[in-house]
Amino acid sequence: MIPQISLPLCTGCGACVEACPGEVFILENEKSRVALPEECIECGACEESCPVGAVSLVDPA
Repeated sequence: MIPQISLPLCTGCGACVEACPGEVFILENEKSRVALPEECIECGACEESCPVGAVSLVDPA
């Protein structure tokens, strides 16, 4: 599983950036972006922290 961000939903609050222990996310152009998907440990902290439900873990295949 890898994190995916719905850019239309993302408000750029940075909650996923702060919550992620693997430092997978960055803020870029006032939106969150998955910068290092290979560092994801599938803990779900990003999904839980997003107040608008813009982050989800998806199967990369």
